[in-house]
Amino acid sequence: MFLLRDIAPADLDDLQRAAVHLDSVNLPDDRPSLSAIIERSRASFAEELPVADRCFVFVATDGPAGPVLGSSMIFAQHGSRRAPHIFFDVLDEERYSETLDLHFAHRVLRIGYNYNGLTEIGGLVLRPELRGHPERLGRSLSYVRFLYLARHRALFRDEVLSELMPPLEPDGTSLLWESLGRRFTGLSYQEADRLSQTNKEFIRALFPQDPLYVTLLPPHVQELIGQVGPETRGVEKMLRGIGFSFANRIDPFDGGPHFHAPTDDITVVRGTGAARVGGGDGPEPTAPLRTVLVARERPDWPRFRAVRVQARWPAIPEPQARLDLPDEARRALDVVSGDEVAVLGF
Repeated sequence: MFLLRDIAPADLDDLQRAAVHLDSVNLPDDRPSLSAIIERSRASFAEELPVADRCFVFVATDGPAGPVLGSSMIFAQHGSRRAPHIFFDVLDEERYSETLDLHFAHRVLRIGYNYNGLTEIGGLVLRPELRGHPERLGRSLSYVRFLYLARHRALFRDEVLSELMPPLEPDGTSLLWESLGRRFTGLSYQEADRLSQTNKEFIRALFPQDPLYVTLLPPHVQELIGQVGPETRGVEKMLRGIGFSFANRIDPFDGGPHFHAPTDDITVVRGTGAARVGGGDGPEPTAPLRTVLVARERPDWPRFRAVRVQARWPAIPEPQARLDLPDEARRALDVVSGDEVAVLGF
């Protein structure tokens, strides 16, 4: 049984082995950066940071003492006055000449800034050998974030963002950046992406503030704008299935599409409920046998634990519902009859 829990400093080596398969800004293949991410997560779960600075990292392990097999993250607030969320709006503009009787429809990119912030999910990575596993570990890693968000709704914003990876070259190069961003900054894609995590001033100072006509870019680069990379299409399908949609916005560096949803409209946020661990007095056998994600929280580490199990759980649970758990799940969660747990049906 795979266990989902909050990350710990001892997970650094395993996390770096997992990060190799993503190497994104949120989860870079860089040991000092990963160490800082782990400490930030620890302080977030411990409520030692201001809410806007909190970042929660969840990992999947093969049992309590097993290695880290994958991860996922929630940023409580992405975007503030000191470090705004920056994006390109993708707009349509039409032009018509009566003299020539010619009509053109152009796509336009216009840089935008969000200073109030929204909640961002990211850092979803799973070791390649576990993709397609019958236990659907990737889905559990993704959904556990929404379960936690639902249980701590006051910590998070009213909109959730997910920045998906676009198609990149085999060496990680972004063709959009080479055609656009590099011309205005003189930086490589990797240099700009990393620098933007701690200092966004160069974007506001050097990027054009006027609209950019996509027509001026090479045709093969135009086709990449807003496209999802091949390894991220499964994530796109999952997000669409729970209420996300394309925001008509892209990352200003690589052109990756932004997907968003109102927090309270996300199906797996609405579908998260609470229950008491039963002692054989759970729902009647008529309740459907469902796949559910069950989680418990404690003030000591691991502060958060969750497992994916088959259990009888009604589609619309009653208040103070009881949930019978297999012994293996009880041991993994370290719960006994009467303990409160959060439950999310798949």
